[in-house]
Amino acid sequence: MAPSSGGAHSSRWYVIQVVTGKEEAMCRLIERLAPEGSLEECFTPRYATEMKVRGQWVPAKKPLFPGYIIAASSHVDLLAETLRRTPEFTRLLSVGETFVPLHEEDQAWIGAFTKRGDRTVPMSTGVMEGDRVVVLDGPLVGCEAMIKSVNRHKSLAILEFEICGRRVATKVGLGIVRRRK
Repeated sequence: MAPSSGGAHSSRWYVIQVVTGKEEAMCRLIERLAPEGSLEECFTPRYATEMKVRGQWVPAKKPLFPGYIIAASSHVDLLAETLRRTPEFTRLLSVGETFVPLHEEDQAWIGAFTKRGDRTVPMSTGVMEGDRVVVLDGPLVGCEAMIKSVNRHKSLAILEFEICGRRVATKVGLGIVRRRK
């Protein structure tokens, strides 16, 4: 299905590859260079977690997909032209010659746990039952099948799913509060 060029309801999310670590700066640059009305939103999805700093757990936000940003636009041709004018490395993900928007399921997943202005997936909490993770609270409730592994010491869950035809592993915050027998 080709994206239409109508109003805000027809905008699609496009994934743009950028230099890892420059996600925020590239969003701001693309927003400045994009023609008026061609870009609805540009963001780097993040996840909330906790990091140990000098023995204390402190909240932190990390990129959900390091090296990638998302641009919401109903004018992919203008978006592609904006990226060509960008002096930094940017690449709109495509299949062959066709720029491919994020699958509606992936867009819905990110959209369900984040909101415009704060695209951060909140931290989940859970318990370990033997080798199994049971998520008690947060966006991972009911998504245990997506969890490939857990790093309890870093309060992280590693998820795996498909984005734009590519298998992608990403981290999200998951605090394991205890072990259940």
